[in-house]
Amino acid sequence: MNTPTAFDPASTALIVIDMQRDFCSPGGYAHQAGIDIAPMQAVVPQVQRLLAAARAGGLLVVHTREGHLPDLSDCPPAKLARSVAAGAPIGSYGPLGRLLVRGEQGHDLVDALRPLPGEAVIDKPGYGAFYLTGLDSLLTRQGVRQLILCGVTTEVCVHSTLREAVDRGYTCTTVGDATAASQPELQAPALAMIGVEGGLFGRVSSTDDTVEALRAVAPVEVAEK
Repeated sequence: MNTPTAFDPASTALIVIDMQRDFCSPGGYAHQAGIDIAPMQAVVPQVQRLLAAARAGGLLVVHTREGHLPDLSDCPPAKLARSVAAGAPIGSYGPLGRLLVRGEQGHDLVDALRPLPGEAVIDKPGYGAFYLTGLDSLLTRQGVRQLILCGVTTEVCVHSTLREAVDRGYTCTTVGDATAASQPELQAPALAMIGVEGGLFGRVSSTDDTVEALRAVAPVEVAEK
């Protein structure tokens, strides 16, 4: 993994991707689809550390959640069909309510990673966090040009968000050990893709290195005094 570049708190945001019960908790969408959720649960402590460091450094923090309107009008038929094939139809009922439906228990973030008051929560209907959301507008208003990405799953929503961000000109650091793939064998290849062609999709860092870099950042309030 590469050592991250220095982070400017005025232009950097931490994006916590889809650390919600539907992907990380028993009875949620991933569990209903037969996916081993242990790897998703295992990254919670690393994400907690990143959140603490980002908050202390004065960075913008953004949480994302994948899910659909109750009438599923924003769920493309092809996506719905894929969920049926996976054995967990979007909108069907499970122990945490309707799967991947906004407002249900499963759609919300896990308790250990609750947003603080004022932190942005982006609800997205797709895999990428920029598709049909206000994320780009939010980041632009805040002057953000550098992103730190963590969350689940590495090969789907993290990669989709990363690629969308790179196309929009953001500089990205993906925290490898604070992400998890739906299948363990996909984790290493998904991270390896990021560094192709001299870092086509940015760089991969560890939680330790990222936290160390963030600790070197003075909070915005202190820097302005």
